[in-house]
Amino acid sequence: MLDRRRFFYSAAAATALTTLPFELAASAHDTPATALPPRALYDRDPTAYWKAIRKLFVIPEQEVYLNNGTCGSSPTPVLKAVFDSYNDLEKMADPDPEQYPLFGYGNFDQFREPVAKFIHCSKDELAIVRNATEANCIMAFGLDLKAGDEVLMSDQEHPSGEQPWNMRAKRHGVVVKKFKIAVPPKSPEEIIAAVEAAITPKTKVLFVSQITTTTGVVVPVKELCALAKSKGIISMVDGAQVSGMMPIDVKDIGCDMYGSSPHKWLMSPKGTGFLYVRDEMIDRLWSNTTSWGWDQPNLRAGRFQQYGSANIPVVAGMVAAIGMTNEIGLDRIEKRERELADYLLKEMLARGAESWTAMDPRMHCAIVTVNCPGVKRMELENWLWKNHHIRIRGGDPSKLRLSAPYYLQKAEIDRFLDKFDEFKKKGAA
Repeated sequence: MLDRRRFFYSAAAATALTTLPFELAASAHDTPATALPPRALYDRDPTAYWKAIRKLFVIPEQEVYLNNGTCGSSPTPVLKAVFDSYNDLEKMADPDPEQYPLFGYGNFDQFREPVAKFIHCSKDELAIVRNATEANCIMAFGLDLKAGDEVLMSDQEHPSGEQPWNMRAKRHGVVVKKFKIAVPPKSPEEIIAAVEAAITPKTKVLFVSQITTTTGVVVPVKELCALAKSKGIISMVDGAQVSGMMPIDVKDIGCDMYGSSPHKWLMSPKGTGFLYVRDEMIDRLWSNTTSWGWDQPNLRAGRFQQYGSANIPVVAGMVAAIGMTNEIGLDRIEKRERELADYLLKEMLARGAESWTAMDPRMHCAIVTVNCPGVKRMELENWLWKNHHIRIRGGDPSKLRLSAPYYLQKAEIDRFLDKFDEFKKKGAA
């Protein structure tokens, strides 16, 4: 089975950039593009290159999508890898009569290895899970803590990062403490100082997002993990917003654990995620779901992905998404997203919005968060979508969180800005 699976992975990842196995009826284009433009086109004409990239996404041409912070759209090369995997595995023709197309059993090294390479760790430190929520729960529930032990986190954590610890507080007496991130923060040093001031002798865990879901602030996690290490504190990082937006090097960050949901910025299929556990921490962590292998130390981090039947094709899609990202170049992606986000932020500020995005370039990337006094967020959100096929996300009463993925076109941003102006005039009238 292993050789056949390795063959499937190689075939899916290598051919995912060619043609789809069948026409997508709901495609954005009559003939959806499935091959990446040549890298040389970027050097000759970046605008043409990114227009060609846009055609790889089945988001309709008339739709403007500004919410990768919640959910990305898988492009055609990723969809192809998923469809090819289904087509291959559902034949139930594996040469080993004991093997079936069920992820969640076994090591599946052919999938773990490319993900581990993508985040710069060893395969044995990497578990493939279904999302950042699952990764966060393994981190939170897997560690032995006693009543009175403190867990320190920011006041901008996603519910999937905060609530597992709240459950431990209610169930086991663990104390959850929070440090405040200013809106917007002035500098990385401001955040580091806030964390240092909140640490006590009882602090056992520092849990923090590398990019916050609330405002998109890029948190100085490398410095925070070093601070935690100097005080004997375990460091855990929620990287749900990072995969595919910025490079991830868990060894350089120096964290003990790191989880992510690649379905946002990596454009991986929904239901894919990963968990890194530093080798020295693996034997201190209990698995949440117990199936075969839960008590086999030789499996290393692989024992955290023994959670029963799950979906092999979407995992194949995650590997294809990594391949596509590497082909485009994460450096190009990050540069592009920063440029788009900076343009979007500048234009929103010109329209009277208040920036909740940190102005320090070290502290923001592809997410723009602004407060628009007088604008009712849900009225705007519904009006934009129902009347103009523009999707945004925010928070009541008037916060907008706008995502700028690399495939987004400047003309699409301008269309959103034009309709935003129209909505404000309509409200004033």
